[in-house]
Amino acid sequence: MNVLIFIAVMLIIYSIVAAIVNKATKKTGKHIFNSIWLLIVPIVFIAVASFLTIIPAQECGVVITPGGVKQQTYYTGWHVILPWYRVETMDKTEQVYTCAKRTAVSHSSADYKSYKADATQAETVWTPTIDGIKMGFDISASWRIDPEYAWWIYDNVSETDGKENGRFYWLEENVIKPKLKSALALTTSKYTPTQVYSTSREDIQAIVLDRMKNDIKSYHLILDQIDIREVYYNSDYETALNQKKLEEQKALTLVEVTKQKEELKRQAEIEKEIQILNAEG
Repeated sequence: MNVLIFIAVMLIIYSIVAAIVNKATKKTGKHIFNSIWLLIVPIVFIAVASFLTIIPAQECGVVITPGGVKQQTYYTGWHVILPWYRVETMDKTEQVYTCAKRTAVSHSSADYKSYKADATQAETVWTPTIDGIKMGFDISASWRIDPEYAWWIYDNVSETDGKENGRFYWLEENVIKPKLKSALALTTSKYTPTQVYSTSREDIQAIVLDRMKNDIKSYHLILDQIDIREVYYNSDYETALNQKKLEEQKALTLVEVTKQKEELKRQAEIEKEIQILNAEG
């Protein structure tokens, strides 16, 4: 569309210059006819260009009419849209929302990254296990909008806080974040701390993924992946656990020392019996 407008502007400039030259040289007839056509052609170009809209790659388009949001999504490519309608684009690529102690959230959209870089990152999520022991999770959710319902998201989700791509920010803070915490808490409450920390991480990821998929479906969002990046013990529990390990280690050491003493005692008794037998023999 920009190319058509550029060509049209150049033709208009050329036609104006040609008309001025013709007038200055007092040329008429065929030259005037050519100048008129040079003026008509760019006008046609501009008229055609005003009906054309291009949707960039990795985005989808939403059309706002005088009567409201049109219930249709426009995908990457050229589209004929009335010039008095407004077209808004939305990022349809994968977004990554992370809860962690320190993390840089990676997003595929440069615009989305521009406002997200200044946002406060979500902290580690702490949830209780079946024993009531709280454990911390550094966890990421990979999600994206359902392009087919981009128009619904635009029409129903508020673009708040004056942030660029504020709808994505609202979805993360009010849908992704609370649903992630809820699904994680419901899941870890069925496991012991040892299972959560080591043997059942993959199972927990899969269950949280299924729970969240159902929870966010009503917002027309798609969840692709859940990644548990790190698991932490509660500080008090970790101290108690370390103390228990030390005590177990001490107990094992005492058992080992006792075994050694018993072995020495048995050896001494055997040597004593040998000496007695030698004396009698």
